[in-house]
Amino acid sequence: MTATTTRPVRGLGLLQGVALYLASVLGTGLLVLPGLAARAAGPASLVSVAAVTLLAIPLASTFAILAARYPDAGGVASYVRRALGDTAARAAGYWFLFGVSAGGPVVAMLGAQYTAAVLGIARAAVPALALAFFIAPLGVNMFGVRVAGWLQLVLTGLLLVVVVVVVVALAAPAVEIDSFTPFLPYGWGGVGTAVVMFVWAFAGWEVGTHISGEFAHPRRVIPIATAITLVLSGAAYLALQIVTVGALGEQAGEGDVVLLDLAARGAPGAAPAMIGAVAAIVAVGVLNVYLGAFGKLGASLAAAGDLPAWFARGARSGEVPRRALLLTASVASAYFLVLFLTGMDLQPFILVHTASMVAIYALGMVAAIRILDRGTLGWWTAIVAAVLCAGLLLLAASALLVAALLAAAAVLVTVARRIRKRFFTK
Repeated sequence: MTATTTRPVRGLGLLQGVALYLASVLGTGLLVLPGLAARAAGPASLVSVAAVTLLAIPLASTFAILAARYPDAGGVASYVRRALGDTAARAAGYWFLFGVSAGGPVVAMLGAQYTAAVLGIARAAVPALALAFFIAPLGVNMFGVRVAGWLQLVLTGLLLVVVVVVVVALAAPAVEIDSFTPFLPYGWGGVGTAVVMFVWAFAGWEVGTHISGEFAHPRRVIPIATAITLVLSGAAYLALQIVTVGALGEQAGEGDVVLLDLAARGAPGAAPAMIGAVAAIVAVGVLNVYLGAFGKLGASLAAAGDLPAWFARGARSGEVPRRALLLTASVASAYFLVLFLTGMDLQPFILVHTASMVAIYALGMVAAIRILDRGTLGWWTAIVAAVLCAGLLLLAASALLVAALLAAAAVLVTVARRIRKRFFTK
């Protein structure tokens, strides 16, 4: 009998997985959402946080089950391909790579604007600062998602410490019970508005599906990382919302830099430096996660024939999709150019990003219903999530133009292939 040596399995572990998931879910919402939600719903914004946390459970659970059972760089697109065919999968892939990527410049600009505001940097320098926020994580991902995973562990640790621990601790002594009355100053309609806002905050669960193949033990690690992220992200937003309403009162929704206002309650002198650090951590951290997902998806789409084959290198687990990352950089550059030429108005790009994400979620949940065994936990969570996504599609209807155009492009590719096969293949 010949002795064999078992090589250790290398890949992303639990801590790195939690860090990557947290960065994709928490995101830039930490910078603006507590104040915006307080403006819309007052103290009842606490209900909105709790509601969206609960609503995220079936969606996150379904994606975790899919990622654990079918680790594939194609993520949602690969599940859709398995369940609904090539055209639907191509549409899902295009939505993510060319639609969701509109959020990249938004994240970079938010980080740059926040940093510039608190450090007194001239507005004219904001575009250059935003590009720097984008280029840094792009360079890190050129060395591979596992290197990026270790960086993300550090960034997310700093994010939680500065925002959840430091800012909340500084503002907590200023919380007043009277600030929570009246509890429903704007009625339940205001709560609904705040819920829609926090849907943006709790999006990002699909990112893990694209890097699921990079985990050492996806079946064990991904569900645990998802559960930990649900608890930590919900607790983080709830803690921030409590101190935002309790410490700032009626002034909670008046400013655009709510974290600065909160930190200033306990440490006026140190607040600008801390919040500038938070903005930088959030922007770099979110881009670090999404760029890794974009790169892996682009390579996977190319391997499937949905993009030019030249971009396919790096699709397999452990490989670095540098060519697909260059494609992602090119798409982002186009969005950056339009953003700068249109006066740096972020709203249209946020809408493109959100509508594309909702379309992906809806198609992904339909695919999950068909893939997963009927009657299992994953199948039931997919049913619930599909119903919720249908409601989100109605809310996002006015912003689905880009998603519709990308879906049309996916259909045209199918038609072109059929014509080519019929008339040009012997």
